[in-house]
Amino acid sequence: MTATATPAAQAPVAIVAKQRLGDRLFSGSALYSGVAILLILAAVAFFLVGQSLPAFFADPADLSGSPASIVDYIWPLVFGTLWSAALALVMALPLAIGIALFISHYAPRRLAQGLGYLVDLLAAVPSVVYGLWGILVLAPAVQPGYSWLVDTLGFIPLFAGPVSGTGRTILTAAIVLGVMILPVMTAICREIFLQTPVLHEEAALALGATRWEMIRMAVLPFGRPGIISGAMLGLGRALGETMAVAMVLSPTGVVTFALLQSTNPSTIAANIALSFPEAYGINVNLLIATGLVLFLITLAVNSIARYIVNRRKDFSGAN
Repeated sequence: MTATATPAAQAPVAIVAKQRLGDRLFSGSALYSGVAILLILAAVAFFLVGQSLPAFFADPADLSGSPASIVDYIWPLVFGTLWSAALALVMALPLAIGIALFISHYAPRRLAQGLGYLVDLLAAVPSVVYGLWGILVLAPAVQPGYSWLVDTLGFIPLFAGPVSGTGRTILTAAIVLGVMILPVMTAICREIFLQTPVLHEEAALALGATRWEMIRMAVLPFGRPGIISGAMLGLGRALGETMAVAMVLSPTGVVTFALLQSTNPSTIAANIALSFPEAYGINVNLLIATGLVLFLITLAVNSIARYIVNRRKDFSGAN
């Protein structure tokens, strides 16, 4: 006589949810969009590498300016790109954090809302407008200040003379870049600061902390990954900015740390924009080779930022 299995002993039946048409369309479009990003990035990299190879194997005498080697042509541009972007980041990041903290934790609600709209509006201003402002307004306004810096602090290599008579220096270009990347970094920092857990802030205040001590102990540690992400996003825009730098800067293709002289290094993006209309033959491949270098620099910056964010997110309090 065999015993029959009771209903309680039977294995539970898995219930499979019916997939709707909208779910299938959304998941499929998301998958294809992610794959498309990878394919586009690979296509851009393949184009840059393929078009750059003739320049790397060409005779230096055939290149624009007849440099000793292609490295001698690219290195001043790489230096100018990194130098101007670093100056812009140093000037803009503290200001962006301060504005974001004011909007999120200090300003009244109505004022904070208006400032938030203004920051978002500044992020939408075209780069050519910033370039016109830099060359027509900023450069003449700061030139007397540059003269004073050279007369007062000329013994420091950064402020060594002779001073530029037009104000179109690498420092002016960096200020314009800083103003351009400021809205992006401010918007990201503001949203991160607003997501700080209220319990963390209230706990700090309950222990007797002042508002600044609460921000230092609760808000800034929580928002550190977001601050790094915003800084790297702004740095990426500063590295690739073209028209504003091309309009403001008076490049001479030198490598110098002096900020106030009329001899300034150029950037990769600005050099491509200024030289491409007259380039032909191997010089076109040379400009594409500089674009490949800029592509690699941007990729390296974003990879380093991603590594830093992933390493710090476990200590941010976000989880």
